[in-house]
Amino acid sequence: MTESIPFLPGLSPVGGKELCARFDGGRLSSDGGVLLLREVERGLGLAGLLASCLRDDRDPASITHTQAEMIRARMFAIACGYEDCDDLDSLRFDPAFKLACGRLSETGADLMSQPTLSRLENLPSWRELGRMGLSLIDLFCDSFKQVPARIVLDIDDTADAVHGGQQLALFNAHYDDYCFQPIHIFDGASGKPILSLLRPGKRPSGVEAAAILRHVVRRIRGNWPRVEIIVRGDGHYGTPEVMELLEQQNCGYVLGLPTNARLKELGQPWCEDAATRRALSGRDRVRRFFQAGYQAKSWSRLRRVVARVEATAKGSDIRFIVTNLPGRAKPLYEKLYCARGRMENMIKDHKLYTKSDRTSCHRWEANQFRLFLHTGAYWLLHQLRQAAPRRSPWRTATFETLRRGFLKIAVRIEELKSRLKIALPSAYPHQPDFALIARRITALGP
Repeated sequence: MTESIPFLPGLSPVGGKELCARFDGGRLSSDGGVLLLREVERGLGLAGLLASCLRDDRDPASITHTQAEMIRARMFAIACGYEDCDDLDSLRFDPAFKLACGRLSETGADLMSQPTLSRLENLPSWRELGRMGLSLIDLFCDSFKQVPARIVLDIDDTADAVHGGQQLALFNAHYDDYCFQPIHIFDGASGKPILSLLRPGKRPSGVEAAAILRHVVRRIRGNWPRVEIIVRGDGHYGTPEVMELLEQQNCGYVLGLPTNARLKELGQPWCEDAATRRALSGRDRVRRFFQAGYQAKSWSRLRRVVARVEATAKGSDIRFIVTNLPGRAKPLYEKLYCARGRMENMIKDHKLYTKSDRTSCHRWEANQFRLFLHTGAYWLLHQLRQAAPRRSPWRTATFETLRRGFLKIAVRIEELKSRLKIALPSAYPHQPDFALIARRITALGP
């Protein structure tokens, strides 16, 4: 029996003593922190929410894995850094993942395999995906204890490179590659995800962006009829269709405005003013803010345009935004519009740390479902981060830092007659923080 256990050869002695390493540690896992994610998911009800949007034509008497269990296992794996579906072929035996999915570590049935999960990913129709997207907006609203007086919706798109003949894949000259260009919408204050929508690899038109925002705004207003909504986006979304929609829906907006010949002519006196001030003051850089009324040919009305002019030794640079919000030009640009830079970090968390660009299925429906699963993993990691104390460095940590600090923990799980014994490492460096975050998560409850 002893000789059949694999061992690790070739280790150099330490202190004159031979190292003898064998794979006989018992029911160990390197992802002990997934048990924290289990409590987060129970509080959100995320797996059940997504599963409720799917049909299930299987014979109930023959079901081994429910759709909610499969979605739950997939989201846990993504959050722990196992973004590929076939990673479950190994993780299905892992005691910590089995426990997180509600199965006993030793006597419980193993989790689902990759073929089972692949069938699930190819199951949803476009109607079911639409229900999922709306349900995720409802989840966003339900995640607040109190209805906020105002929310800021940050909207942006990003490139998702493809490597095959996937549906919706297009060649994008800007990125010099075949890609999707999904649109993401986040809450600017909390960083909570609202919608991630797969779309072709091209710049969204004004009609398309307005249609997406119409669904989002109406769904949020269905939950919160009196909430003030402000939409913030770059020049891709500074289109007449988007502005008309937001004005009709009584929403505020601050949007980037692409520069054209008329705007350059309008801003020329401002550029000269900033350059003159810099020359007279002797400073390296002078920044000024101006506002004026402007109406493009495609616009139905005169709108307020704010300009930021920066003069340096290399010349003057000017940027425009369009808004329907009151206030002075400088705070609108610097405090409100520039704050959308945080959106880049949210997309980075979603795309880089949950690997949401693993959209390698042929059918667009399967890839959209994958995007929702990665959004679910984002929710788990985001709520884990929010459970840290407000002044804790974990509160601003990246998802990868959280993963290394709280998820990638060795754990021994022993199934006894009346209880499960979970042993974490005595040398684990973040014991107080781990215990505090666990208490804060479980206090919220399902």
